[in-house]
Amino acid sequence: MLRAVQRSPPAWSGTLARMNASVHEAASAALMLADPESKCTAARRLWEDFQAGRLVVVSGEYTAAPLPVPGRPERPLLVAPHELHTRRVGSREGHAALLHAIAHIEFNAINLALDCVCRFRNMPADFHRDWACVAAEEALHFGLVRDRLAALGGSYGDFPAHDGLWDMARKTAHDPLARMALVPRVLEARGLDATPVIMRKLAAIGDRASIGVLEVILRDEVGHVAIGDRWFRHLCAARGLDAEATYAGLLDAFDAPRPQPPLNEAARLAAGFSRSELDALSRRVPPEA
Repeated sequence: MLRAVQRSPPAWSGTLARMNASVHEAASAALMLADPESKCTAARRLWEDFQAGRLVVVSGEYTAAPLPVPGRPERPLLVAPHELHTRRVGSREGHAALLHAIAHIEFNAINLALDCVCRFRNMPADFHRDWACVAAEEALHFGLVRDRLAALGGSYGDFPAHDGLWDMARKTAHDPLARMALVPRVLEARGLDATPVIMRKLAAIGDRASIGVLEVILRDEVGHVAIGDRWFRHLCAARGLDAEATYAGLLDAFDAPRPQPPLNEAARLAAGFSRSELDALSRRVPPEA
């Protein structure tokens, strides 16, 4: 039985209010907030204050130290991916479970963007500007999906979830090149493929409101993958590496998840993938798919 949504009052500490504060410290503070509403508020304020010049980039070396556990609510319960059960979207609970899974992805995406800002301090100011903007947009997405979940009488935390996105963040904490390749260009790009499929499922049950939310998310996520693509290619050029060969090598080295068909070729091309990359990715599709 789904319970009514409950939202805790914002617990924002006011870190961003200090003029000329470090954007990295502000991002770290937002990253560690556990309450989803507070984290979303902090991500939006981070972007607003950065744009207004109240936050500054403080150049320094990035650290390969292990990632901290980001702030997150006690629920959802995190389990291994194979422990998650598929529910039929045609049922009310299955409908809610689908929206919950999307909300969980968007919540983790806020943390991923914030970590880029606070971790990779040797990157140019435009890198931090890009990821601060992404964090704010992911906060918007989370709120939109959470509201659709609430319309079904549910809330974030009602269903188990997995930690795959943050697990890849841990694996790539040592190198921004690996992070850009394997989070935006692998995991978020898989979302470009999956979203049209999800939209068709929602259309089959007449959920036009959620389809409208996913249209916003898909539009923005093309831009987010494009940001990852741009910085991945920037880092490859700076290191004298062939971008496409490096990408293929990282997919193998990290045993990255394979793309699931059908590839959203139009969205991937718009986000920076080349035709030759799409052809190579198509050959990685699991044969049983």
